[in-house]
Amino acid sequence: MGRPEPRLQSRLLVWLLGPLLALLVLDTAVSYWSALNFSNRAHDRSLLEIAREVALHVKANGAGPRLEISPAAERVLLVDEDDRLAYRVSSEDGSLIGGDEQIARPPTTWGKGADPLFYGGVHHGEPVRMAAAWVPIEARDHAPGLVLVQVAETMNKRNRLAWEILASVVVPQLLLIIMATAAVTFGVSRSLVPLQNLRRAVSDRSHRDLTPIEMRGVPGEVRPLVVEVNELMQRLGKTLDFQSRFIADAAHQLKTPVAGLKAQIELALREGDPQRVRHSLAQLYVGADRMSRLVQQLLSLARNEPAATETVQLKPLDLDAFALELSMEWVPLAIKQDVDLGFEGAQRPVLIDAEPDRLRELINNLIDNAVRYSRRGGRVTVAVGATEHGAGRLSISDDGPAIPVEERARVFERFHRLLGTHTDGSGLGLAIVSEIAKLHDASITLEEDRDGVGNTFSVTFPASAANLEVAG
Repeated sequence: MGRPEPRLQSRLLVWLLGPLLALLVLDTAVSYWSALNFSNRAHDRSLLEIAREVALHVKANGAGPRLEISPAAERVLLVDEDDRLAYRVSSEDGSLIGGDEQIARPPTTWGKGADPLFYGGVHHGEPVRMAAAWVPIEARDHAPGLVLVQVAETMNKRNRLAWEILASVVVPQLLLIIMATAAVTFGVSRSLVPLQNLRRAVSDRSHRDLTPIEMRGVPGEVRPLVVEVNELMQRLGKTLDFQSRFIADAAHQLKTPVAGLKAQIELALREGDPQRVRHSLAQLYVGADRMSRLVQQLLSLARNEPAATETVQLKPLDLDAFALELSMEWVPLAIKQDVDLGFEGAQRPVLIDAEPDRLRELINNLIDNAVRYSRRGGRVTVAVGATEHGAGRLSISDDGPAIPVEERARVFERFHRLLGTHTDGSGLGLAIVSEIAKLHDASITLEEDRDGVGNTFSVTFPASAANLEVAG
């Protein structure tokens, strides 16, 4: 199993509060750096004053400058209750005049005449802040000179002041972020209540309940999802209705043939006369053949149901040549039925967009219906033509019983059969034709034959771009 996805509430809190926490960390770092700089600037003045006080104790004579400072004065300058201080005084040539020789000289990039320098360093293993300044000294018997005075101080009070400043800045921000976190968490939780209600509304449903989800109270951002779910349930409902209808139709239609087969089998088992057994077997064959045809038609109806078909792969096809080829295949059965099967072509290609297998099924069902219901010695005519707008038309006329006007719409319903007809049939052939016509966006009509005897079924297919080019 894969790792579970985090909840939406957790994601929202991470995206809303994560940047705030990141900004707090960044602000803390910047504030600490600013506070430390401020603390250094505040205490650097004291270091510079100490350096100048030390310089006042440097005297110059013929032997060179020397440091004259009493222990009491040194204690006054260097005693601090928080930090330890040290100093060093050097001549212009770098020789030590007085103080702590462990204090490192300032960077070589800083030279005489420059402003006082403040920098960090390490003294006796401790981080210190240093001040360095070139201070002039008066000499009695020669020109004034310069001495380098350095003062080093540990960082205790500087760090304490920096932390105090940081606390005064960061603590209010931290409290503000804590309050913002509570407010955001509460707001996100309240905002997600409609989603929780929607989840419960879906989870509490029965698996048979495919009614649309109520849109009232659904947030605008989620409405498109709910609309898509409702449309999906509508399509699913149509599919389930189709499956239920198909199962019911199949059960209803197969019940009678199966009962007939069972009766014939029981009769054959009781018979002792071989001729009667043979007759029963012949009846079994006829019944099995009829049931096989019924099963094929049920499967065909299911395959061509629009709810069960996502897409139909249409391609240009010559209706005239296609209908002629199929009509030729029905000639032997027509002769057997004593029916004159004729074909009237368009004398030129009539191109339509169709799926060959389904179009074959449509034409076969129409011809089968016409031949089956035509009287003996009658005629069936398959005609192909094109309308003035380039649409392809297939017409099949027969000499069967005329269908009353009030029955013409019902003949395309599944399992509907006209009263008074004694021809075997399941009432599915024209229903299959109707479904295939819908898949091709074609229209089908039923009219009385032109000679007043029989019926004419016409299927008009939409104009094909290829057909229009041929017509032009």
